Amino acid sequence: MRPLGKRRVFLRIAFHIALAVSGFFYMYPFAWMLSGSLKSQPDLLGGGLNLWPQRLAWGNYAQAWQRARFGIYFRNTVFVTVMTTLTVVVLTSLAGYALARNDFPGKKFVVGAILVTMFLPRGYTVVPIFELVKRLGLLNTLWAVVLVNAATAMVFNTFLFVGYFATLPRELEEAATIDGASFPRIYWRIALPLAKPMIGTVALFEFIDNWNSFFIPLVFTLGRPDLRTVVVGMYAFVGQHSTDWTLMYAAATMSLLPTMIVFFLLQRLFVEGVAGAIRG
Repeated sequence: MRPLGKRRVFLRIAFHIALAVSGFFYMYPFAWMLSGSLKSQPDLLGGGLNLWPQRLAWGNYAQAWQRARFGIYFRNTVFVTVMTTLTVVVLTSLAGYALARNDFPGKKFVVGAILVTMFLPRGYTVVPIFELVKRLGLLNTLWAVVLVNAATAMVFNTFLFVGYFATLPRELEEAATIDGASFPRIYWRIALPLAKPMIGTVALFEFIDNWNSFFIPLVFTLGRPDLRTVVVGMYAFVGQHSTDWTLMYAAATMSLLPTMIVFFLLQRLFVEGVAGAIRG
């Protein structure tokens, strides 16, 4: 083998070793959480960096489910996540298609105004949004969480759809227009079915983001503990003087399972959607 060929093989092996080492450090927190969910409290606090439990404590999951009222919180989380995801997908796809495929007076101003809102820190807008939700009579309801979560996700996902719809050939729309199809019909029957990869991408983003949301569900259901979501419910394991880490790890593991399942189901559409948006 030539020296140049040996060098390439060595660099490739070193590169894969570096990837494996970095992947281990990236996955270690998840492995630690999974291991801690199966340990007793003394085993967790006194076991150091050892990942393998001395005795598998499967009962942590049952205790976490009952103590954190995960049955109720799980139902609340499913409702908030599904409704927010549907709202965001429908509204952002409509806005994205209109911005990408239609010219109208003031379009540049509208796009600029939307872009400006991306740079507003979420913390500065909580107070006026809270007051608005209160005046609408939606405070301490799950619909308040749905609407606020959806509102905060509109800008980014709209421009994802703009980038994807811009890649579609205009000949399809021109042919449909000749056949007498209206603009909404073209969106519903032609553009939206072709945007399945982007729909999957936005749905995945929103599902993960809303399932793991903490701040908004906490603020807008503060007066109704029974309306808490799973992530907010995990705060029940934090006491004034101590924290039950094993039950918290068990609860966190259970809360991550739905997002992992959804990711594996939509990962192909996610890759296709991101690639289409980048090309646009």
